[in-house]
Amino acid sequence: MSSNPGTAPPSATPPPLDGASAPTRTRPEHGATTGAPLDDPVAQIAARHAASHPRPPRHRLLALLGPAFVAAVAYVDPGNVAANITAGARYGYLLVWVLVAANAMAVLIQYQSAKLGIVTGRSLPQVLGERLGRPARLAYWAQAELVAAATDLAEVIGGAIALNLLLGLPLLTGGLIVGVASMALLALQERRSQRTFEGVVVTLLIVVTIGFLGGLVVAPPDWGGTLAGLVPRLEGTGSLLVAASMLGATVMPHAIYLHSSLVRDHNHELSAAGEASQAVGATSTSGAPQEHPGPGKTVYAACTAPTATTGPGSTSRLLHATRVDVVWALIVAGAVNIALLLLAASALAGARGTDTIEGAHAAITASLGPAVGTVFAIGLLASGLASTSVGAYAGSEIMAGLLHTRVPLLLRRGVTLVPALVIIAVGAEPTWALVLSQVVLSFGIPLAVVPLMRLTGSARVMGQWRDSAPLRWSARAAAALIVALNLALVSLTLSGQA
Repeated sequence: MSSNPGTAPPSATPPPLDGASAPTRTRPEHGATTGAPLDDPVAQIAARHAASHPRPPRHRLLALLGPAFVAAVAYVDPGNVAANITAGARYGYLLVWVLVAANAMAVLIQYQSAKLGIVTGRSLPQVLGERLGRPARLAYWAQAELVAAATDLAEVIGGAIALNLLLGLPLLTGGLIVGVASMALLALQERRSQRTFEGVVVTLLIVVTIGFLGGLVVAPPDWGGTLAGLVPRLEGTGSLLVAASMLGATVMPHAIYLHSSLVRDHNHELSAAGEASQAVGATSTSGAPQEHPGPGKTVYAACTAPTATTGPGSTSRLLHATRVDVVWALIVAGAVNIALLLLAASALAGARGTDTIEGAHAAITASLGPAVGTVFAIGLLASGLASTSVGAYAGSEIMAGLLHTRVPLLLRRGVTLVPALVIIAVGAEPTWALVLSQVVLSFGIPLAVVPLMRLTGSARVMGQWRDSAPLRWSARAAAALIVALNLALVSLTLSGQA
């Protein structure tokens, strides 16, 4: 029987041609790199090659990595730079243990956010939007949007300061440039693909890492002092306040909201690409022509990623890949933060003015030379660009999940840029604005962490993938500590003691 071109489902085994037996391989495990349309002979040859050369397991794992590195940008935003440098300049290696502990807590919470997205196929805002009544849903959305706006404020200002340090541009001009550049980054996600956006953000994260670690080459730390700093201890109320600010600012609410969305979109995109790969494989093995996808549309052959709906085995693979993704991403982010503290401890001990980004840059330039100062400013700029783009993405997901309305990402970016530019235009002191934004973020942390704990610990929501008892209790202890320290930080800040 002859086949009916273009009507067979992509996953079906194509019928034999001219009485030949059906082929045994019908689905390629990885695709052609040409991105050619289905009727292109080159694409058909590539698909046949893919079918006979399955993608090694390590490549399938790599295809699932990426979302955690995007979320990790929140951990190296401009708001963390001054805090870590201040800690090193004032207290040397004393508070290294705080960053190590904070990073371990972040691994737990970010993994739970990603796990929720994998198992349920929905983001944290989506799940909450389905469970809350209309008044509670609107109130929750309002506070989440306020948190997103505060995040954006710190990151736009940080990028503007970096352009001022590098090029001498006024802060308002720098803020506009950062806003336009972030819109260009978001356009990649909206008009190209999730993987393209992830690739650009990870590249910026690499620049941040080089920029903030570069100073250690010139001023290596005292490794004996670093090891001693792993022992938990404090020296007076001043070090307690700094430790509270470092630990309390570690878990960012918008990163919690966003991570569940990132893994959902990432896996759906790979799954859709896998279906296209199956379609190419079916065409190439049967020899029957299929309908061209249409003008301007190209079907690419790519690896087929499992989704949470394809069975327990697929979910297990996704969760394994997510654990790898989260651990490595936060190792990078933690290394950057620890490097900033070590740099300050080794080169800026006793330096004044390091509680502002401008002061930290001036101290680094004076102590280590203009080249290191320039590399630091470039890292700061990359941090601002990446983190403000990720923050805008998070705000879009918050609105879509809680209001069931999706505003075009670029339009939203333009609207949310206005408050940050207004605050810069009225001449607000940048460091004061950064402090204010951190206080607002502190109010939002328990409203993100506590619902996440309840959801991932619920058998009704997660089924067999509910958090184990050790994970539940560890995450609860971490969340309680973070919330308590954030409340203390807010109280001290509002009372003028911070």
